[in-house]
Amino acid sequence: QVQLVESGGGLVQAGGSLRLSCSASGRTFSSYTMGWFRQAPGKEREFVAAISWNAISTYYADFVKGRFTISRDNAKNTVYLQMNNLKPEDTAVYSCAARRSAGGSYSAGTFGSWGQGTQVTVSS
Repeated sequence: QVQLVESGGGLVQAGGSLRLSCSASGRTFSSYTMGWFRQAPGKEREFVAAISWNAISTYYADFVKGRFTISRDNAKNTVYLQMNNLKPEDTAVYSCAARRSAGGSYSAGTFGSWGQGTQVTVSS
C-alpha cells in the first residue's frame, strides 16, 4: 500500500506552466507504476499520463502530448507532472495514482491507490 499527496496546483494564465508533485509514503514505491488523471467539473475522470516503475516507459493522452512531461525520482518517492503551454480546457483537479501491475490499459479502474488531488485553473 502507498499513500499519495499532490501539490503544485494553482491559477495560471493560458500559455503558462505548472509543475505538479506527488509525494508517496509507504513501502516499495519504486515498484509501482504511477499515473496522473484529471477531472473537470461535470466531466468524467480522464487519463493524462503514466510512467513505469523503472521510468523506461511513459505514455500520454493525445491531448497533452508535446505539452506535459511525466517523470519520477524513486529516491525521493516522488512523481512529477510538468505542464507547459497550458490551455483553459486543462482546468481540472489533477490526481496521482499508483498500481502494482504493468502493461495493459491505463484506465482509472486499474489503479488502486489515489491522492486527494490538486486544483489547476487556467484562465483565458
